[in-house]
Amino acid sequence: MTTSSTLWQPFALSRVKLPHRLAMAPMTRSRALPDGTPTELMAEYYGQRAGLGLIITEGAQPSPDGQGYLNTPGMYTAEHVEGWRKVADAVHAGDGALFVQLMHVGRMSHPDNTPHHRQPVAPSAIGAEQDMFTASGMQKTAVPRELATEELAGVVGEFRHAAAQAVAAGADGVEIHAANGYLLHQFLSPNANRRADGYGGSVAERSRFVVEVAAAVAEEIGADRVGIRISPGFPLGGIDEGDAEAVRAQYRHLVGELAPLNLAYLHVHHLGDDELLRSLREAWPTALLVLRYGRAREELAEYVDSGLADIAPVGRWALANPDLVVRLRTGAELNEVDPDTLYGGAAGYTDYPALDRA
Repeated sequence: MTTSSTLWQPFALSRVKLPHRLAMAPMTRSRALPDGTPTELMAEYYGQRAGLGLIITEGAQPSPDGQGYLNTPGMYTAEHVEGWRKVADAVHAGDGALFVQLMHVGRMSHPDNTPHHRQPVAPSAIGAEQDMFTASGMQKTAVPRELATEELAGVVGEFRHAAAQAVAAGADGVEIHAANGYLLHQFLSPNANRRADGYGGSVAERSRFVVEVAAAVAEEIGADRVGIRISPGFPLGGIDEGDAEAVRAQYRHLVGELAPLNLAYLHVHHLGDDELLRSLREAWPTALLVLRYGRAREELAEYVDSGLADIAPVGRWALANPDLVVRLRTGAELNEVDPDTLYGGAAGYTDYPALDRA
């Protein structure tokens, strides 16, 4: 049993009232239609997990350039909105709140996986050199094209439009993905961003594009509907942000620039630098979500109990346990994730048993 009384206390996340301090972390599942439209199966999946309170969806690309993987959902067409409306309705029917993550992958892509089959875009023409699944098998990510300075406002506009689409679909808000090796994280990282136009070079210049995206999205739908995710020092997707002091300098500056926007929350994918986490907590004016891989069940409430976080998102446990909250409250055994069914199809998606079906 997860015994922390703090974890089960209600929490007001901006305009959303949550029944406890858990949330569902965003995780790519690749169950959308080829054109990016969310499916009935996706609505069932998220609806099954509405008991987690705050549901942060898998990343939705804000444009064709933003897509990196096969069958990921979009948030830029009327068809996308209609599909997401079914997801929002299913989550709300289960008394959950829905934040759609907006994810532009930047260089973490391959032309075979996008609707237009064009070269990916990124801060600089530096490849991630990562393996990526495509319809024809594993291929290396493509070397991207550097975004011209005059194109950046258009990319900001794509995020703005996608946020408006999410609200039109009935979502309670959006999470801007500035983590895990994707486009905004690429702008933050000196090994992926070699620009010399005011958007690369210093800590402040590398932060500039992320802040502009966040400000635009907040202006479009209201800051109280916007969260943002960061992953300081996370080397995913070929990212290298330098040593611990370099990472601290980058993220203390970034969070200091984002704080005045008064967004609904900051979501930190935490690798263990508690000194940095404490300084971000002190600088951030609203809710803090902290996700850390590899926690044992009894450690789930660690950061909430200590006051370093307000909400504890969960990832893999939520995949295999649609009734995770009940299982954690009662101490019931957890279903194990089947790694062979993480992507595509109903198996390993909506068929994990709840306790009353186990």
